[in-house]
Amino acid sequence: MLITELAQLCDATPRGGDTSISLQSAADIMSARPHQVTVLSDGKYKKYLKGCQASACFIAEALIDGDVPAGLTLLVCKDPEMSFLSAVKALHPEPVLDRQVSRQAAIADTAKLGSNVLIGPFASIGQHSIVGAGSTVDAGARIGNHVSIGTNCRIHPNAVIYDNTVLGDNVIIHSGSIIGADGFGYKYRDNQHVKVPHVGNVIIEDNVEIGANTCIDRGALGSTRIGWGSKIDNLVQLGHNNTVGKNVIVCGQCGISGSCEIGDGAILAGSVGVADHVKIGTRAVVMARSGVSQDIEPGSQVWGSPAKDRKMAWRELAALAKLPELMQKIKQFESRLSKLEE
Repeated sequence: MLITELAQLCDATPRGGDTSISLQSAADIMSARPHQVTVLSDGKYKKYLKGCQASACFIAEALIDGDVPAGLTLLVCKDPEMSFLSAVKALHPEPVLDRQVSRQAAIADTAKLGSNVLIGPFASIGQHSIVGAGSTVDAGARIGNHVSIGTNCRIHPNAVIYDNTVLGDNVIIHSGSIIGADGFGYKYRDNQHVKVPHVGNVIIEDNVEIGANTCIDRGALGSTRIGWGSKIDNLVQLGHNNTVGKNVIVCGQCGISGSCEIGDGAILAGSVGVADHVKIGTRAVVMARSGVSQDIEPGSQVWGSPAKDRKMAWRELAALAKLPELMQKIKQFESRLSKLEE
C-alpha cells in the first residue's frame, strides 16, 4: 500500500519524505526498517525519531520538531495510536477462513447452525445448542448442551463451553479456556468435604474477549455474568456467581473468588487476588499483586496486601525502607540511656 493510500485510509496528512513509497508492514519505532510504517505517540520515545529508518510514522502535531530524518514521511493525525492500529489491520489483514462445516465435526441432530459458520474438524456441538451466523468454532472445541452462541463469535481450538452457557455477539474465547465449569464450593461435614451442586450458568455479553487458559465458573444457583466489552486476559480464575460490569479489564493471573461484584470500567492489574463477596467500585484500579479483602470505593486506586489507598501504601513502603536505620538509632539511644542510668 502506498503511503498516500494509507494516509487517506487512516485520516492522516502526509508531510515530507517520498509519499510514493510502498509500505509492506508495520513495526515499532525502535526496530522499523524501510518500507515499514511506525508510530510515535508518547514523548518518552521521541529520542528514537532521529534515527528512525521507517518510511512513514504516525505522529501528533505537538510531537513534531525539526529533528526528523529526510526520508521519513510524517503522517500527522489527531490520534496516532488509533490511526496506527488501523494501519496494522490494513497491512496485516486476518486470513480469510473457508466457511464450512467439517465432516469430522460431531454435531448433535438438534443443534442449530446459522449461516456462514465455520465448524472445524473434531469440534463437537451438543444437543439443542445454537451457533449464530458468521461464528467460528475451531478444531477440537467443545460446545455443550443448550449453549447459545451469538453472531460473529470466535471459539478457538480446544476451548470448552459447558452446558447452558450464553454468549452474545462478537465474543472471542481463546484456546484452552473453560467456560461454565462447576464452582469451587464445598461444605465440611462429618470430616469430609461435601460438594455443593452448581446448577447455574455463565452469561457473556457482546464484545467480550476471554484469553487463553482462563476459567470462568458457573453460578451455584444463578448466573456468573461478564458485562459488555470487558476483556479478560490469559490465566485468570473467575469464581462462581461473580458479576463483572461493562468494559472491565482483568489482567493475567488474577484470581477472583465467588460472589464478587466488579463495577463498570474497573481495572485489575496482573496477579491480583480478590476475596469472596467483595465489591470493587466503578472505575477503580487495583494495582498489580494486590490482595483485596474489603470493598473498594469507586474511582479509587489501591495497592498492596491487604490493598489500601496507593499513596498511603507507598508511604508505608518508604517508611519500611528506613527501618534498619531507625533500629540502629534506637540501639544508640538505648546505649546512651543505659550509661545515663548507671
